Amino acid sequence: QVQLVESGGGLVQAGGSLRLSCAASGLTFSSYIMGWFRQAPGKEREFVAAIGWRASNALYVDSVKGRFTISRDNAKNTVYLQMNRLKPEDTAVYYCAARYITVLVPTTPNEYNYWGQGTQVTVSS
Repeated sequence: QVQLVESGGGLVQAGGSLRLSCAASGLTFSSYIMGWFRQAPGKEREFVAAIGWRASNALYVDSVKGRFTISRDNAKNTVYLQMNRLKPEDTAVYYCAARYITVLVPTTPNEYNYWGQGTQVTVSS
């Protein structure tokens, strides 16, 4: 049984930082592309970042480039999202997702096989 468990969300002031973690179990972690998505109230789920088994093929949505960094530790079956210089518009529920490895890094929710339960990130102005 595959499980993805996010942690690290919370309330932070604009300009602050948070580090999200997603611990995976029940899958061969290194064979999966790992992604982060977010969903704000009344909006569709949005791609944030994804990473293949190598850190060199990380992909980001334009709005977080230079502020967020995705990384993974295959020995710990964990993917991270370091979020710096947070803005109020980053407020959302953040979800971790896993997709069996493909050539291209997927950026839409329906391309991912497994999902976590989400963790709330709130950025106050």
